[in-house]
Amino acid sequence: MSVTSPSISARKTAAPSAKVDALVVGVSPGEKGVTLAPGAEDIDKAFGGKLAETLGALGAKGKAEEVTLVPSGGAVSATIVAAVGLGGGEPTTETLRRAGGAVVRRLTGRAESVAFALGDGEAAHLGALAEGALLGGYSFHRYRTQSDKQPKAISAFTLVTGNARDKNVKTALARAEAVARAVNLTRDWVNTAPSDLYPAVFAEEAKAEGKRAGLKVEVLDKKALLAGGYGGIIGVGQGSEREPRLVRYSYRPSKAKRHLAFVGKGITFDTGGISLKPNEGMITMKCDMAGAAAVLAAVTAIAELELPVAVDAWAPLAENMPSGSAQRPSDVLNIYGGKTVEVLNTDAEGRLVLADGMVRAAEEKPDILIDVATLTGACVVALGNRVFGIMGNDEEFQNKVRETAERAGETGWTLPIPEGTRERLDSKVADLANVASGRYGGALVAAAFLQDFVADGIRWAHLDIAGPAYNDSSPWGYTPVGGTGSSVRTLVGLAEAAVAGEL
Repeated sequence: MSVTSPSISARKTAAPSAKVDALVVGVSPGEKGVTLAPGAEDIDKAFGGKLAETLGALGAKGKAEEVTLVPSGGAVSATIVAAVGLGGGEPTTETLRRAGGAVVRRLTGRAESVAFALGDGEAAHLGALAEGALLGGYSFHRYRTQSDKQPKAISAFTLVTGNARDKNVKTALARAEAVARAVNLTRDWVNTAPSDLYPAVFAEEAKAEGKRAGLKVEVLDKKALLAGGYGGIIGVGQGSEREPRLVRYSYRPSKAKRHLAFVGKGITFDTGGISLKPNEGMITMKCDMAGAAAVLAAVTAIAELELPVAVDAWAPLAENMPSGSAQRPSDVLNIYGGKTVEVLNTDAEGRLVLADGMVRAAEEKPDILIDVATLTGACVVALGNRVFGIMGNDEEFQNKVRETAERAGETGWTLPIPEGTRERLDSKVADLANVASGRYGGALVAAAFLQDFVADGIRWAHLDIAGPAYNDSSPWGYTPVGGTGSSVRTLVGLAEAAVAGEL
């Protein structure tokens, strides 16, 4: 599954004469309506100095992500001028990302080429606009039969700036393209129907993407998993006629001084197994492989950016189904590395496949281990649909993950693994159970389970993305309905932080 993206470029040109379908300017709240943001000066002159007044008459308030369209009437070459609200105060990079996404969503179907005359020309701001535009223009139409009725996607973006030849601007745009490709690849995988993206197919598509990115790729099939002792992946996948897989990406540049390991939960569909979910709980369970998709896609971006940091990504893939061959509550699994787990609830399956992956990842002796998973509904109850939980064994590292996420435009929040939580997982017959008695603190209990499989001396963070991985409400900013690509940008940011010596 190869993701195609619109072209994006920076040009030093007069905005009013730009040969595009739509020109984008920024606006903020003003005393008499709206105030034009920097970059709109020449366009305002073309409108006789009346652009802000015209926008105010059309009801524009300048609030963040508000979009107001104005026919140009020949005042500029573009047929449409789109004003996007930036809100009050100095725009942040995230404000610009969301503005770029919001205006592109509005212009999709109305324009095929768009130029942004917005901002101060700073490389970081132009990169944020580009990233937001590329993410906001995402659409998924694989299953739409009436393609002629779908709005035509924007094919080209231009950033109007006097700094078009600045090396930092070119670097920022290249980064935006690489990151957006990875996020949109994750979205495509998450949005694909589980009947079309079961473990074997996911593994083949991942292999193709990895090879395209120049990565070393290894795929273990059921026979290899059995021989290798991957009891968690085998146990979860044994109820399905579609056999499990374990995918590994390896990116090992010669100048790397740090080594990161990513492990992502890859349950291609989760019925809950014998501990069957209600129908309502299954509707979005095609997204239960979002963690695997995120870690794999993130490494493709890291490789494309040629970051001098070693990264391995591990994606344990299985389909959790009820059948005569499915694992049962009270079964005992032998996790890779030797620990035994009593399965008390087959719907707590993600931690079982992650345990295999995490123990195997630690054998490569990474400096840092990060797992990403749509793991618990409890985390959604605690943090909502837009925030992922961050747990781990190093408070300083957890805070760094949160800061990196915020800088990338994602929101994570640190949660504890309180003393005594692991004891709640004590089993009467095995080394530990996969769930604890009682329904409170489920996200923390799941993290405590995973911590049992982290090797000594490795700093570890667990990202529970159950809330933000899938948007089943309305689009906002650059976030579409469906798969969101949650955590990809954080993972890329952490690789960059490792290169900078911040981890």
